[in-house]
Amino acid sequence: PWPISGSLGALATTVGGVMYMHSFQGGARLLSLGLIFILYTMFVWWRDVLRESTLEGHHTKVVQLGLRYGFILFIVSEVMFFFAFFWAFFHSSLAPTVEIGGIWPPKGIGVLDPWEIPFLNTLILLSSGAAVTWAHHAILAGKEKRAVYALVATVFLALVFTGFQGMEYYQAPFTISDSIYGSTFFLATGFHGFHVIIGTLFLIICGIRQYLGHLTKEHHVGFEAAAWYWHFVDVVRLF
Repeated sequence: PWPISGSLGALATTVGGVMYMHSFQGGARLLSLGLIFILYTMFVWWRDVLRESTLEGHHTKVVQLGLRYGFILFIVSEVMFFFAFFWAFFHSSLAPTVEIGGIWPPKGIGVLDPWEIPFLNTLILLSSGAAVTWAHHAILAGKEKRAVYALVATVFLALVFTGFQGMEYYQAPFTISDSIYGSTFFLATGFHGFHVIIGTLFLIICGIRQYLGHLTKEHHVGFEAAAWYWHFVDVVRLF
């Protein structure tokens, strides 16, 4: 029943969000109910997946292959999602219109120094990618404790990255409403930061499962998905 309940939760969230933004009565209540329904569905659905894979042994080689293909397609859809933001940025920067002064960055926009927090944050995120690769090799070698240490290091670096990202937003001399520059900057980096937070939660769950002995060198599809997702986040950051 979880796909149906998740769809109903998404529908309630969408309708409630539109009602709330147009000041309709009950919009906030419907929005909150939809979000709670989605979170509940996520929890119980993933709980069942863990039971099927870890305790009941239903995740055969064929099932694991299907999960890998499905997650690859999900990452491809995410690539298309971010491609839209990159297209908007490059289109606006390579051919600036007269409305923004015909130059890039637009007139009156003070930009961030790319060699300060942005560069440091890029190094931190790439280091976390190296740490998650270390964890993967540790799992393949059957070294459970080393894998846990590597995942702890990855999560720590991810939290540091998120903290610096928040500091960067706080110090930014422009806002999301400051022309196309502010819009593309905050949308692209904001959604990237959101993906970092989701990936961090993903890795925390993998760390807990590794500590509990759920992941083995023969069966760790959940961790592979988390690692692929994290490397995708790394690549997006480079752009």
